[in-house]
Amino acid sequence: MPKPLALIVDDERDILELLELTLRRMNVECRSAANVKEAFSWLERERFDLCLTDMRLPDGTGMDIVQRIGDTLPQLPVAVITAHGSMETAVEALKAGAFDFVSKPVDLGILRRLVEAALKLDAGRPGDGASPSSGAPEPGSEILGNSRAVKQLQAMSRKLARSQAPVYISGESGTGKELAARLIHNQGPRGQHEFVAVNCGAIPHELMESEFFGHKKGSFTGAVADKKGLFQAADGGTLFLDEVADLPLAMQVKLLRAIQEKSVRPIGAQQEMHTDVRIISATHKDLAKMVERGEFRQDLFYRINVIELKIPPLRERREDIPLLTERILRRIAAQNEIAPLQLAPSAREKLSRYEFPGNVRELENILERAATLCEGDTISAEDLFLPEASKPAAEYRTDLPLEEYLESIERETIE
Repeated sequence: MPKPLALIVDDERDILELLELTLRRMNVECRSAANVKEAFSWLERERFDLCLTDMRLPDGTGMDIVQRIGDTLPQLPVAVITAHGSMETAVEALKAGAFDFVSKPVDLGILRRLVEAALKLDAGRPGDGASPSSGAPEPGSEILGNSRAVKQLQAMSRKLARSQAPVYISGESGTGKELAARLIHNQGPRGQHEFVAVNCGAIPHELMESEFFGHKKGSFTGAVADKKGLFQAADGGTLFLDEVADLPLAMQVKLLRAIQEKSVRPIGAQQEMHTDVRIISATHKDLAKMVERGEFRQDLFYRINVIELKIPPLRERREDIPLLTERILRRIAAQNEIAPLQLAPSAREKLSRYEFPGNVRELENILERAATLCEGDTISAEDLFLPEASKPAAEYRTDLPLEEYLESIERETIE
C-alpha cells in the first residue's frame, strides 16, 4: 500500500519542519508549500490525502486554500492552523468546509488524532475500493423515506459526516433529531468510537459540572471515587447535547470554554485534560430567539451552530408515512411475537390526512396503541383513535406513550 500523502502549507520554516517530522513518524509522506501560490501548484500536480494549512500566509489566507479545495477537490480533507484564541477564524473555516482545526502552539497529540481521523475519512472515499470506517448505517439507524426532504437530509448527513464541525440540529419534537445525530456519527471517522447522548434538561443543575467534566475522589461530599464526565466518555467520538436550550447560563459558560479549548478540568483536579470530542446539539426551541431574550449565550450559540441541520416535520413529507408505518408495524409484530399487522384502507387514508403535531414519535405511539386495541390482524380507522373534526385533538392525547394513554382512559372512566 502506498503511503498517504499530505500537503502542508505554512510560511514559518520551523512549523513546517515540526509538522513534517510528526507526520513522517506517522508514516505519512509530505509536500510543503510556503504560500498560497505554491499550494495551488501542488494541488494541480499530485493527489493528496490530507491538506494542513496555516491561516496567515504571505500572498493570501488559508481560507483561499479551503475554498479552492471545496470547489475542485471536495473529497479532500483540509484542516487549518489558527492562532491561539482565534476561535472566530476557526469557525469561519469550518463553515467554509474545513474538516477541522488545530491551534498554535500546535499540540502534537491533537494533531496526530486529527491526521488519523482525516486519513480514515479519505480511506472511505468513493471509487478507492475501500469502505468507510463505519460502513453502512445499522438497521434501524437510517432516516427512512423517499421524499425530497428526506433525500436532502440524507445527502446533508453524509456531507456533515466528513467534517468535524459542530452541528446544530433543529426541528420539532419527535422528528428524529437524535437519529440524525447518530447517522452523522456512524458515517464519519468517529463511527468506531462512542456516541454519548445526554438530555441537558434531565440533569439536576447542582450535578451538571460533575456530569459533564467528571470529578476526583474527595472533591466534594459524596465523591467516594474518581468519576469520568461525559466529555471523557465521548473522547474520540461524538457528544450529543439534546435539548441544549435547557442548560443554565452558568453551565453555558463552562461548556463554551470546553469547546473552545478542547479540554476539561474535572472537579478537584489540578490540571486540564485534553479531549477529542465532536459536539452535535439539538433542541425543539428557537435558540435565536432565546439569544435575543438573553436566555442563551450568543457566543455559545455561534460555537455550536457552525452548521445547522433542519429536520422537516412529518406533515411536510406525507409521502413517507406508508413506509414509516410499514416499518413500525413490522417492529411491533416482532417485539410482541404476533402475526404481522396491516392497515385497513380507511386507516391509511386517515393517517395520510392527519397533521401529526408529535411527528414520527406520535406515529409510533398511535400504531402501538392501535396494535394493542385492534381485533385481529387489521387495524381499522377507529382503532387509531385520531381526533375527529368535532372533537379537539387534545382530548385524544395521541402524543402519549401507550401506557400513559391507557391510564388516562382508566381515569376518565372512573371520573
